[in-house]
Amino acid sequence: MQTKPFRIGTRGSPLALAQAHEARDRLMAAHGLPEEMFEIVVLTTKGDRITDRSLAAIGGKGLFTEELEEKLTSGELDFAVHSAKDMATKLPQGLALTAYLPREDIRDSVIGRTAPKLTELPHGATVGSASLRRQALIRRLRPDINVITFRGSVQTRLRKLEEGQADATLLALAGLKRLGMVEIITDILDPDEFPPAPAQGAIAIESRIDDARMNDLLAAINDGPTFDTVSCERAFLAALDGSCRTPIAGYAICEGDHLRFFGMILTPDGRQVHTTTIEGHRRDAEALGINAGQAIRAEAGSTFFEDWT
Repeated sequence: MQTKPFRIGTRGSPLALAQAHEARDRLMAAHGLPEEMFEIVVLTTKGDRITDRSLAAIGGKGLFTEELEEKLTSGELDFAVHSAKDMATKLPQGLALTAYLPREDIRDSVIGRTAPKLTELPHGATVGSASLRRQALIRRLRPDINVITFRGSVQTRLRKLEEGQADATLLALAGLKRLGMVEIITDILDPDEFPPAPAQGAIAIESRIDDARMNDLLAAINDGPTFDTVSCERAFLAALDGSCRTPIAGYAICEGDHLRFFGMILTPDGRQVHTTTIEGHRRDAEALGINAGQAIRAEAGSTFFEDWT
């Protein structure tokens, strides 16, 4: 019988802590365990420390996970809780994403200071976002808008907005829901016109592949539809060699045993766009994502990627 608390690794932002608490609470409920059987271990990542540059400029997605994965590999953590969209498509040897919590809303939201909607912002307005995907989609929708880089936690970005550094910013609706901050939203974007990042809205739990006991414990809180949709989306990313350096969007939806995926790639200026759709059985989720990535790559041609990777 386990006598020491399970050690849960997480970043220290309010959103990351909310996600770690949700994972802990679901494990407590699933296994009838008391809160004292879980210890939340907070680590600061490189992505947290460096906030004056874009993720693309300082190395991409692994910036929010490297320190957690090192502690997980060494055995100092039992598992780590992440925003799934922060995860690199290739994980360190010996680690895997073994469970996903039920997914929240996949959509992006607008927090407008001078107008509620992107389409209503004045000509030449400034929008802050750290995401190359959001930046490209904003430029596609409104080529006249000035897009600047907004880095930091949700609270930091909102403070920058209040200070007048931008007329609006975009945040994931899922994060605002988890923080109980939906009242600040001025608009919610249609995912067919403004598709989310692959894995947006999903909480991933990473553990050691060889830790069978821990993985059995985590299996009780894994959400099957979320596992399949995110597996499809991450396979799409992997087929495109996607990272924070690439404007890539896409989402999958499960309806019973049926899975439908929509994907998009853009140039950073939003002027060139390619889309793809694919559907099939949920059991083939990963293969469907790979096929979608290969199809859109073939349609766009190699020179499309050479221009911005």
